[in-house]
Amino acid sequence: MKQTKQYDAIIIGGSYAGLSAGMALGRALRRVLIIDSGDPCNKQTPHSHNFLTNDGKTPAEIASLAKQQVSSYDTVTFLNALVTAGVKKKNVFEIHTQAGEAFTSRKLVFATGIKNVMPDMPGFAECWGISVLHCPYCHGYEVRHQKTGILANGDAAFEIASLISNWTNDLTVYTNGTPVLTDQQKKKFQRHKISITEAVLDRIEQKDGYIEKIIFKDGGEAKVRAIYARLPFVQSSPVPQSMDCELTPEGYIKIDEAQKTTVQGIYACGDNTSKMRTVANAVSMGTTTGLMLNKELIEEDF
Repeated sequence: MKQTKQYDAIIIGGSYAGLSAGMALGRALRRVLIIDSGDPCNKQTPHSHNFLTNDGKTPAEIASLAKQQVSSYDTVTFLNALVTAGVKKKNVFEIHTQAGEAFTSRKLVFATGIKNVMPDMPGFAECWGISVLHCPYCHGYEVRHQKTGILANGDAAFEIASLISNWTNDLTVYTNGTPVLTDQQKKKFQRHKISITEAVLDRIEQKDGYIEKIIFKDGGEAKVRAIYARLPFVQSSPVPQSMDCELTPEGYIKIDEAQKTTVQGIYACGDNTSKMRTVANAVSMGTTTGLMLNKELIEEDF
């Protein structure tokens, strides 16, 4: 194992939240290590939206510029590696990478994101983030007024359909089996001319991630421009839980208003802590994390 190196803070995850935290800490003259494995969850998304000054840029463009700007602070170091373990020893955190390296820091930030659990449906994963969407605020404008599907059932289907109806009137709910909807929900769907299809989906035929049509197991098919789906997820990294960071009932890392986890000295920010999965929100949370972490260091030393 290589020699352990000491930092004021180690940030695990170098996307928008991690980079924002790194910038705030770099500007506060803190010695920071940002460790990132280079596998962002939005790598397939063609464009990012609803982020002032960067609307319409690719996620990679935004991240590249952000890293370039954070790199200008000479107290910030980057490492391309996968963190596999961490341990707290008194007031110091020791982080281990897959390559056998070890680093220590006074504080720790998890900006590791989450991982969507894809359904076992051919074509679905290929379309995720391109024409199979999770957020109308990120992508709804681009498919406005188009024939759109909702892949959900029950209360989730009702909630998503009511939201997406703001962007299109040509909407079909695909329940992928017997509908589990109340009479009141069905009446509202009828009032808004939202149709319900209960045939079970077999696959999505697509080209370069763009849906061409849905194929059902009974042999039927339907053409849509986009599908909204709300997927289950897991934490991208098992390390926060292995270090006793508590999760919320929904599966996010539990934090307080200062981005502190339930473990003293460990912070978290970005998609691993919030259902508001936007670049703007990740940047905001990362900046807050950097400010609060630096404040804690000052209070300890002053």
